[in-house]
Amino acid sequence: MDMVLAKSDIAIASRYADLVKDAELREAIFPRIEAEHADTQGMLLTITGQAALLDANPLLKRSMRNRFPYLDPLNHVQVELLHRYREGHQDERVRRAILLSINGIAAGLRNSG
Repeated sequence: MDMVLAKSDIAIASRYADLVKDAELREAIFPRIEAEHADTQGMLLTITGQAALLDANPLLKRSMRNRFPYLDPLNHVQVELLHRYREGHQDERVRRAILLSINGIAAGLRNSG
């Protein structure tokens, strides 16, 4: 749980949530996801006695810190590609780029990708 929460980024998740055109639906669901994420992280830190996620696994923490500068841009590119695809730009290049971004993010996240 520690690792999965450390790999999640609620700010990036909000970018994906912005892809939901129905604002009422988005506002009904995403704040609940944000709250559950925060509550889960807080409870995990309380249970483990850690000050921050992955404090008990510094090797993994460093590894992830080194990967995120490459993963964050991929997430932003993927959000833009999904937006374009949903707006009607469904040519083969866009589809291929979406698939490549999925593969890149999954590879960077490794076992939880």
